[in-house]
Amino acid sequence: MTPIVWRVGKPGDEEALSLLGQATFLSTFAFDHPGPALLRFLKDLHSPAYYAAKLADPEVDIIIGETPLGAPVAYALLCPPEHPEFEAKGDWELKRIYLLGPWQGGGNGTALLQQAIDVARKRQARRLLLAVYENNGRAVAFYEKHGFARIGDTVFMVDDVEFSDMLLARELTM
Repeated sequence: MTPIVWRVGKPGDEEALSLLGQATFLSTFAFDHPGPALLRFLKDLHSPAYYAAKLADPEVDIIIGETPLGAPVAYALLCPPEHPEFEAKGDWELKRIYLLGPWQGGGNGTALLQQAIDVARKRQARRLLLAVYENNGRAVAFYEKHGFARIGDTVFMVDDVEFSDMLLARELTM
């Protein structure tokens, strides 16, 4: 397995993040998301413009994982809670955490999640929050293994199609 080199995202990474976000979302959810809605969603919420805005925002942290040759294979995006059901002050949201399939397993997901937890702690968050698709059993098991607990449910829109997500939280001890 090619090792992953981790770094902080910076302006200029928007194209790589867009491609990586589209590739991982498509490969993970094409099994039960209608194609046209999925493609419209990806063009909008995984566009270079979306990531350029996030990279320019001082309240957003992005961790990127690359191969030693610079090919993007993973990233995490953290921010103050944006999800409408995440209202608690002092919390931080893990908005996205994506890892291409060939790099899953072997501790890479855990390494990326630990970096995200470290970022949230530096931001003095008391909890790390996330939403996960309830039918993504592998991701749900991963989060539960790493101390996240269900705190609620929500609807996630992929264009005009509704999906059921679980809301999870992990307490962060300083």
